[in-house]
Amino acid sequence: MDRLELIKQLKIPAETKILLVVLDGLGGLPLTPDGKTELEQANTPNLDALAQISELGLSVPILPGITPGSGPGHLGLFGYDPLKTQIGRGVLEALGIGFDLTQKDVAARGNFCSLDPETGFITDRRAGRIPTEKCVELVGMLKDISLPGVEVFIEPVKDYRFVLVLRGDDLHDGLTETDPQLVGVPPLPVEPTRPEAKATADLFNKWLNQASNILADQRPANGANLRGLAKTPDLPLYQEVFGLKAGAIATYPMYRGVARLVGMEVLPAGETIASEVETLAENWSDYDFFFFHVKKTDSAGEDGDFEAKAKVIEEFDAVLPDIMALNPDVILITGDHSTPALWKSHSWHPLPVLLNSKYIRPDSSREFGERACAAGSLGHISHMDLMPLAMANAGRLTKFGA
Repeated sequence: MDRLELIKQLKIPAETKILLVVLDGLGGLPLTPDGKTELEQANTPNLDALAQISELGLSVPILPGITPGSGPGHLGLFGYDPLKTQIGRGVLEALGIGFDLTQKDVAARGNFCSLDPETGFITDRRAGRIPTEKCVELVGMLKDISLPGVEVFIEPVKDYRFVLVLRGDDLHDGLTETDPQLVGVPPLPVEPTRPEAKATADLFNKWLNQASNILADQRPANGANLRGLAKTPDLPLYQEVFGLKAGAIATYPMYRGVARLVGMEVLPAGETIASEVETLAENWSDYDFFFFHVKKTDSAGEDGDFEAKAKVIEEFDAVLPDIMALNPDVILITGDHSTPALWKSHSWHPLPVLLNSKYIRPDSSREFGERACAAGSLGHISHMDLMPLAMANAGRLTKFGA
């Protein structure tokens, strides 16, 4: 019996509410050996006060030393085994913008990028984070690309991101990405990782060649990369597994997509943390479980901006009293993965975790930070451990065995 089957057997109804707050890329590193992380540096009186009546710990998203993508990181937090379910980022982006995928589809997350016109080498993987309005314009230029034997769909997402979907009767996943994750090198071709995917890889490469010709004179977005090329997996839904009516609040499409994939209802929210709190309050009586996502901690970390990441954490801390005024029975605060400004990318470092309910054993930690969490009573656990703990603290699991 796996974890999800066990939860399905043990779940019981209750009039309790669970709130999962994910500060994307929360985990950090000190800039100097004797320094503080972004979370430790941030002025967080409300998080620190909550930490003093909570249980703290560190959580590993996948396995020690394994750096997770956002999809696996969130799947683990939602209680699913990310090693058993591989979900391409293209699927999450497509679902996140409300694109209805079929079993005939292969979806890719697209990134506009900057290329050196002489060498073709990547100079900026995100094209200077162009505004969404420019993304919409560029996507419009690419909509007339056609490929033999398949339908082609392209839609803007946000900033430099877009979704590309090929639909046909004999398309396969098992495809590599074109983004080498480096500057100073050219984009890679799409390669099949299994023989039956070769024709699908060829189609994506034909699309990229046409897109390159169309974008050649654009600045700064004169190129495109494809990531997370995949088909939709079949996952058991949240209501089925946990018995929870779940609502998702996120400003970025990809995170709405992973929530939608597991059967959460995506709630309309604005672009700020404050607007997300308003959405939470407006819908509080209608759901048993809320997934509340904050993106810009991760963006600042990827930009290598230590101070900006600390400021986003402080922005969340300022609205925490409004969240706690809703009286969640269980609140979990953590991240999907670490994104230290020092590293400028996702990393393998464990995530700080705070768990609060009236049934916890508060530990001796006095603040919410990596060092305090390392000494907390939750110990070092896995992302997949968090939903069972939340369910138990919410009175939603019966005992196992006689």
